[in-house]
Amino acid sequence: MITPFVHLKVHSEYSIVDGLVRIKPLIKKIGDLNMPAVALTDVCNFYGLVKFYKAARGAGIKPILGSDFIVNDVENESTTVITLLAQTEEGYRNLRVLISRAYQEGQTLGEARVERQWIEECAGGIIALSGAKVGDIGQALLNDREGDAEALLQHWLNVFGDRFYIELQRTGRTQDESYLHKAVALAAKFNCPVVATNDVRFIDGKEFDAHEARVCI
Repeated sequence: MITPFVHLKVHSEYSIVDGLVRIKPLIKKIGDLNMPAVALTDVCNFYGLVKFYKAARGAGIKPILGSDFIVNDVENESTTVITLLAQTEEGYRNLRVLISRAYQEGQTLGEARVERQWIEECAGGIIALSGAKVGDIGQALLNDREGDAEALLQHWLNVFGDRFYIELQRTGRTQDESYLHKAVALAAKFNCPVVATNDVRFIDGKEFDAHEARVCI
């Protein structure tokens, strides 16, 4: 029996500049592929949540509610990404708190961001994915800061326990393979579970140019 793949990182048109996926076509495609569930992880918002939830439930598909968050990395004067998924009702409430706080207190140059401390305070009921190459662990690995990567992983394991996953991606982009091998080795060293994700911004490959144009605009 083949274990079905479940997409855990999907940006819809509600990510505004970072996604073209429309909710109804997404659910139809998931159904056509016989996938049992799908996550919607728009960037720091729940704009499409109600429409997504109703459409998925109506099609007999399990909706997974989540969001990609931009995290301030003060030490390196940069930002990283972490994906947070609601595991329980408490987790759903905590995601709402983080999204609200990002807009009310964390806006920088028009971008809603969160602090690591806020995530620590709202970790209950949430499953966390490391953000792959653009997460803090991934950035540390790709910049040959293995010590920092280990410290960051230990930190997130302390916060989330067995609800933290190192995220692996193979999308044909630069540094994919370098990151992948380093991340797998790190996960094995700390006995941390891994999860494979795609980085969905559109449903059909023919939409790539339209997506690029939207980002440029």
